[in-house]
Amino acid sequence: MSYHRSQPSYPEFPDFPEQHPGQAHQSQQRAQPAQPAADHRRDVRALSTAYKRLRRVATFSALGYFVVFLVLCAYAPDLMSSRVTGGLTTGLLLGLLQLPVTALAVAWYERTARRRVDPLTAAVRRNTASSPQGARR
Repeated sequence: MSYHRSQPSYPEFPDFPEQHPGQAHQSQQRAQPAQPAADHRRDVRALSTAYKRLRRVATFSALGYFVVFLVLCAYAPDLMSSRVTGGLTTGLLLGLLQLPVTALAVAWYERTARRRVDPLTAAVRRNTASSPQGARR
């Protein structure tokens, strides 16, 4: 006894229905979706991408410097203990540079957020406020 059917009870390719000459495709018969919804999704996607890129670069720049510092401390103690001037060693100098590197990463983050992410956020807010669904919320 076999349960295999030669024809499935569901359409195999719902996106590509069989067409007969002179018959319009189902997607051509439907009304096209409103363009602002597609623009809104595109704006939200662009905002998400810009914000992710911003977070990654800022995080990796600050943490990357710190990881390099830790690796040098662990695997190059002779380099880190060499004197730069007077009582200042390379390790101490690189450790003290951690604060300005972090401050630069924060400043870059704020500047880039103001230039790239904030305008996208404002556009998404405008589109949300002007859309019928945004007015109901």
